Amino acid sequence: MTRAMRWLVPLSVLPLLALLAYGFRTDPRDIPSPLIGRVASPFALTTFDGAPVTLAALRGKVVVLNFWASWCNPACYDEAPVLEQMWQTYRDRGVVVVGVDMQDTTEAAQAFIQRFGLTFANAPDLQGKLAVEYGVYGVPETFFVGRDGTIRAKHVGALTDAAVRAKLEPLL
Repeated sequence: MTRAMRWLVPLSVLPLLALLAYGFRTDPRDIPSPLIGRVASPFALTTFDGAPVTLAALRGKVVVLNFWASWCNPACYDEAPVLEQMWQTYRDRGVVVVGVDMQDTTEAAQAFIQRFGLTFANAPDLQGKLAVEYGVYGVPETFFVGRDGTIRAKHVGALTDAAVRAKLEPLL
């Protein structure tokens, strides 16, 4: 191996290392959703209680669409009480919370709902079609849909009280 080649091989690795360093410093929650400002994709789901829930029927209300799973621990476990509290606090102000369970078994999902005493609508996304339409790449993810049916905000990760207020108050 020539002297120049001995220097060239290690130097060729530097761009790869720089790319990896950039990737580790980037927070995936900071990636803006291309859906913000667009009309929310319509859906028709059946809740675990057997009741229908459609986006069309919720027109005129602020809709909080939360994608979750019982196996998502600790994030979904951390945010479940926050979602229930949000529902109890804001439902009289025209806010509807809809939980969408994905990639889960019915038994595990129902046990999760019962464990946290969730009283807002929760429905399975059996084929994962709704998650694909909303571009969900992990759980939990939450979309805030304005009264006009437009997606106004997205939150990746477990919701906190502060995040709820920051995203929801401007929509009321």
